[in-house]
Amino acid sequence: MSRADLHTHTTASDGRHRPAEVVRMAKEAGLAAVAITDHDTVAGVAEALAAGAEYGIRVIPGVEISTSAEGKDIHILGYGFAPDDPVLLDRLVSLRQVRARRNAEIVAKLNALGVEIAMDEVEREASASPRGDGSIGRPHMAGVLVRKGYAKDMRDAFNRYLAEGAAAYANPPRIGPLDAVRWIHEAGGAAIVAHPGLYRNDRLVLELLDGGADGLEAHHSDHDVAMERHYKTLAKSRGKLVTGGSDFHGTREGIVFHGRVGNRTVDAVVLDRLLAVRPS
Repeated sequence: MSRADLHTHTTASDGRHRPAEVVRMAKEAGLAAVAITDHDTVAGVAEALAAGAEYGIRVIPGVEISTSAEGKDIHILGYGFAPDDPVLLDRLVSLRQVRARRNAEIVAKLNALGVEIAMDEVEREASASPRGDGSIGRPHMAGVLVRKGYAKDMRDAFNRYLAEGAAAYANPPRIGPLDAVRWIHEAGGAAIVAHPGLYRNDRLVLELLDGGADGLEAHHSDHDVAMERHYKTLAKSRGKLVTGGSDFHGTREGIVFHGRVGNRTVDAVVLDRLLAVRPS
């Protein structure tokens, strides 16, 4: 069966590899298709599409939109929209502005803890972005923390400072997940709830499905077999799509975040169904 990895990140947001490299990795992994789903940006899509033509692999423009509900980060994946949709592009700019405020809050909290880190260091860490409208995230901060000796590796940086509940975590007000679903639908795309097992809130997940989300990312590198089975059942109970992807961010200090390209996939038939969604 032909396989598709529907969740990858590049240097356009917080990945370690340029879009063309991710596409090449997908080809080398034997995949038929790969989706580029950077955080709150489509800056890497053009390069990825060109690489797809070069390597003979189908590239799906996508995005992972950062939202918040009940005090938690909730991510919504979008597929099949027009990547040059002007309204969506303006909305993504607004999200990156919120992300910039979040980043500043985290740096301020780190400084208050005696951790000497400056925003310009974080920006230099993220300087491999293919364009100036890329998205700076916590992995860039973690890279600086490791380099300056405040953490032994990326996981330690997140566990100690950056993860939800950690000492420097910040979560400024964001749009709600159903707002992101609406934005994606208005741009002509399909909206999928990313890695639902990480939220530990099935009531909220069902509310998102009932509120208009088109499916769940049941297959994810941070889901075990039982979780994948559970969310597959949950999606099907609402007549919704079941998708999956690696959530590849690259390798840092020998650690792969979250899984290698092709670590989680779905049959390409699922991709065809996903792209056939016609939002009402």
